[in-house]
Amino acid sequence: MALDEPKDNDDTFDVKGLKFVVDKDFMQKAENIKIDFTGMGFHLDSNIDMGESSGCGSCGSGGTCGD
Repeated sequence: MALDEPKDNDDTFDVKGLKFVVDKDFMQKAENIKIDFTGMGFHLDSNIDMGESSGCGSCGSGGTCGD
């Protein structure tokens, strides 16, 4: 998860006034994506296996999720 501007190969979603940008190919694989803020970072839930823990403690400043 990172701050980004939409590109031609992205889908954009507006959820409660927040704009989310997701790569179209990734969105096809993930189908649905659920993002929860846990107070200590973000928890991502989708149809893609991101390993044992899919919690992400980064605010997009170089951290990775499931790599």
